[in-house]
Amino acid sequence: MSTAKNSNTLRLSVMMFLQFFVWGAWYVAMWGFLKNSGMTAIGNGGSFDAAAYTVAPIAAILAPLTLGLIADRFLNTEKVLSILFLVGAILLYIAPSLAQAGAPESFLGQFSHPMILCLLAYMICFMPTLGLTASLSFSHLENAEKQFPVVRVMGTIGWIVGNWAMWLCRSTGLDADVFSDNSPHIFTAAALASGILGLYCLTLPKTTPPSKGKKIALGEIVGIDAWGLLKNKGFFVFAIASFLICIPLAGYYAKGYGYVDSMGVTLFGSTTGAMSTGQMSEIFFMLVMPFCFARLGVKWMLTIGMAAWVARYGLWGYAFGQEGPMLTLPIFIGILLHGICYDFFFVTGMIYTDKKAPAAIRNQAQSLVVMLTQGLGLGLGAQLFGRWTAMCTSGDTIDFSKFWYVPAGFAFVVMILFALFFWDKVDKKTDLEEVAVAASPDEESAM
Repeated sequence: MSTAKNSNTLRLSVMMFLQFFVWGAWYVAMWGFLKNSGMTAIGNGGSFDAAAYTVAPIAAILAPLTLGLIADRFLNTEKVLSILFLVGAILLYIAPSLAQAGAPESFLGQFSHPMILCLLAYMICFMPTLGLTASLSFSHLENAEKQFPVVRVMGTIGWIVGNWAMWLCRSTGLDADVFSDNSPHIFTAAALASGILGLYCLTLPKTTPPSKGKKIALGEIVGIDAWGLLKNKGFFVFAIASFLICIPLAGYYAKGYGYVDSMGVTLFGSTTGAMSTGQMSEIFFMLVMPFCFARLGVKWMLTIGMAAWVARYGLWGYAFGQEGPMLTLPIFIGILLHGICYDFFFVTGMIYTDKKAPAAIRNQAQSLVVMLTQGLGLGLGAQLFGRWTAMCTSGDTIDFSKFWYVPAGFAFVVMILFALFFWDKVDKKTDLEEVAVAASPDEESAM
C-alpha cells in the first residue's frame, strides 16, 4: 500500500511539474516577445499586449465548467487532460508565427488579432487543467492534506524552471538570438513540454467519470450542480472571498514586475531573479502546510493567506519613495510573502473544495473555483486596475504608494468579512480530526 501511495505521489508530481513548466516558460516572458514584434503600441482600443494578458481570465470564465462536466460524465480525467495538453501544444507552437505589428483601433479589435485569437484558444484548453489536475490528484491520494502540498510544490518548481530556463541559457553564453526572454522559442519550449505532458497524462492512474451513464440536464452544461454548492453558507462565503481577493491580485500580476524593476530591486542583477524568490518561498510554505493544517484548520489558514496579501500591498506602498534598506527590504518581504498568499489561500481552497463537493461533481466544483478566481476575479481586476493606474499617474510617473495602499485596504476588508462570516462548524471538526491524522506518520511509513 505504501509503495503504491508513493508511486502515485511521484507520478502526480511529474504531472504538476510539467503543467506549470509549460505556463511559466512563456507567460511572464511573453511581454518582451510582443514588444519586439511591435504589438505593444497603444491605439484607440488599447494595446495587443493588454489583450494577450486578458485572454486567460476570459478562458477561465468560458471553459472550465463545461470541460469539468465532460470529466465528470463522459471521459476519464486523464484522457481529457491528454487531449487538452496535446491540442494546446499545437496552438502554442503556431502562436508566435501569427505575430503582426500594429495597435488595435477599437476595444474589440484587440481580440481580432490572429495571435490573440490563437492564445485565447490555447487558454481555453489550459485553464480547465488547473481544476482537473487538482481533482485527479485528490482522487488518488490517501491523505490529501498531507500529500497534495507535496505534489503541488512540484508545480511551483516547474514554474520557476520554466521562467528561468531561457534566461539561464542566455546568461551562460548560448546564442542570444535563440535563448532569450523575448525569443519566439519560449513558445516552442512550452509547446514541446505540453506535447510531452499530453502523452504522459495517458500513463496516469485511471480516473473514471463518477457520473458516467447518468442522463444530463441542460442546466448541468453550465455547471448547475457545482453552483448548487453555494447554498452552503460556508462554501458561499469562501467562494465570494476567493472572487473578491483576486480583484487586487490582478494589480500585482499587472504591475508587480514593473514596480520591482522600476525600484531597481534585483537578485543577481535580474528582476526575474528577485520575483522568483516568491515562488521559492512558496516551496517552503507548501511543505509545512500539513503541520499548519493540523494546528490552524481551514478557516485560519485561509485568513492568514489573505492577511499576507494585505501585508504585501502595504509594504510595497510604504517602500515607494524610500531609499536603501527601507526600499529593498519591504519589497523583498512583500515578494517572499507570496508563499503564504498562494499556499495558504489557493491550495487550502482546493483542499476545502474537494472536501465540500460530492464525488460526482468534484471536477466541476474545482472548475467553479478556477472560474471565480482566475476568471471573474482577475478579469474584473484587470479592467479596474487599468483605470486605477491612469488615476495614479501624473505625466509619466505612477504614484505607487497610492497605487498599492488601496488594494491593501480592499484586501483587509475582505479578510475581516471572511473571518467574521466563515464558520463551518461540522466540517471544521471533521477537517481537524482528519488533518491531525494526516500530519502524523502512519504506521507503514514508520516501519
